[in-house]
Amino acid sequence: MPIRAIAYTSSASPGLSLASVQDFVRKAAAFNMQAGVTGVLLSDGERFFQYIEGPEDGLSVAFARVIHSEAHTDIIELGRARTGGRHFPYWSMRVLSTDERDISKLVASAWDSFALRPVREEQTLPTGVEELSQIVLPHVMGGLSISVPSQP
Repeated sequence: MPIRAIAYTSSASPGLSLASVQDFVRKAAAFNMQAGVTGVLLSDGERFFQYIEGPEDGLSVAFARVIHSEAHTDIIELGRARTGGRHFPYWSMRVLSTDERDISKLVASAWDSFALRPVREEQTLPTGVEELSQIVLPHVMGGLSISVPSQP
């Protein structure tokens, strides 16, 4: 079954608390596990960036839930495409605290391809997935600032 992915950014709703974020991430993780969707959500406290991946049917329903969520506004889809495989196969949903610089870097990245490219001597500008991998890697290696388990 082909895996597709969606990357988007949004603004946190005014007054959104950390407890509210943890609650909606916990619910999303439970839903995503059933739908076969995996991904990561980055937050700087004011904006979100999310990358989700999975089979078309599960991804469509998960993204519809995103669109209708009251936790955020100003949703901008950055990219939607088929991907060669999962980049976050073990995370039904994970939220990471980051800073405004990382979110801005991801929003400005090229999201027309969701593939990782082989490293070459003369590398062109990184793709969005490559930027995301670089930002997420320290959290994987050094622990997560907010960890929401896949199973409630």
